[in-house]
Amino acid sequence: MNSRSRIVQGCLSLMLLFGRLAVIGQGGGTEIVVRQPGILPGLRIERAMIYTPQSSWLYNHHPSITKFRKKYIAVWSDGMKDEDAPGQRVVYAVSDDFFHWSVARVLASPSLYRGDTANVLTAAGFHLFGDSLVAYYGEYSPHRQHTHLWAKVSGDGLHWSAPRDMGVPVNPNHGPQRAGGGRLIISGNFTFPYTDDPRGLSGWKMSSFYPDSLYEEDNPATFYAPAAKMGLPPLCEGSFFMTGGNARQGDSVLHMLLRVTGKGWKGRLWVTESRDNGGLWSFPKETAFTDNDSKFHFGQLPDGRWYYVGIPDSVHHYARTPLVLAVSEDGHTFDECRLIADEPYTLKAEGLWKGGQYGYPHSMIDGGYMYVIISRQKESIEVLRFSLAQLNKIKKDKL
Repeated sequence: MNSRSRIVQGCLSLMLLFGRLAVIGQGGGTEIVVRQPGILPGLRIERAMIYTPQSSWLYNHHPSITKFRKKYIAVWSDGMKDEDAPGQRVVYAVSDDFFHWSVARVLASPSLYRGDTANVLTAAGFHLFGDSLVAYYGEYSPHRQHTHLWAKVSGDGLHWSAPRDMGVPVNPNHGPQRAGGGRLIISGNFTFPYTDDPRGLSGWKMSSFYPDSLYEEDNPATFYAPAAKMGLPPLCEGSFFMTGGNARQGDSVLHMLLRVTGKGWKGRLWVTESRDNGGLWSFPKETAFTDNDSKFHFGQLPDGRWYYVGIPDSVHHYARTPLVLAVSEDGHTFDECRLIADEPYTLKAEGLWKGGQYGYPHSMIDGGYMYVIISRQKESIEVLRFSLAQLNKIKKDKL
């Protein structure tokens, strides 16, 4: 099994030979196959640069996007120079038309840890409920301890409430995503908190494939120890999708794909499954789904098909390019892939762990378009979009 990527006359030729993803879940087995050989066709996209720093606040990462009250709203982590350094805050910007964005506004600033040393904040996405928009962010100390999940609520996307403590020690990878029966699940590193409160503001309960005795909190430093104790590589930064029918009847399956990072990286995603709507998770298994050592995002199209947005190239480790869309008809075979973008971005200022052309994608579907927000070399924030009609063409090509 291999993956090769090269640029030929401005066109991406990406060989993705995905094999079988064998998932052994609780009480049964499921097979998910992901294949895409050959030249990768490109999507016609529009793009807008949301934020590019000038001489300060040079680190920008962990973006998410939503649409609320006819405005596009983007949120991300904003640091002075280095990744996840003390003082890192959360900012947001708004747009009426996708192309023109406001200046970055501060959503939350970290509290002081000790003396004049600040804690670290991480943007953690949005949740829409009725006439309210909820923005989440994680906080932990400079020593990667005392993790908290916070939320702020807005009725207009411009004015925000005081922070609310969600009562769970998790620094999320993605904001809440709906599972069966209206349950909300947060994708963390190795914990996946859930609540049945439709507002997403109370009742959060911790859940993980690790025993409770192996961890106290979930943040960017705490996923190494429990993995080592269980004989696993460092698993982190999940994203899930659901297949099957009615979650309340027990015939649905949540598939949580996981990144491997550090010395354990071998260019493959891992997976854990839940067959009880997020209460219990299976022991993780390595898959054949290739990965560049980056965050990714799964979702479902309006016509019911499933999709993945990420960086599947496993040859150029950590380059985080090209950005690829993979579509599945049945949630088991992701056999149609398209190039979203591969244009390079030139870094303006060096910083700790800065790099990666298309970092940490998050997607949203609205008004016949898919929107994908990314960080560029952990410095600038950009959003891309393309018409879903192009994906209808994918479906017709298979008939």
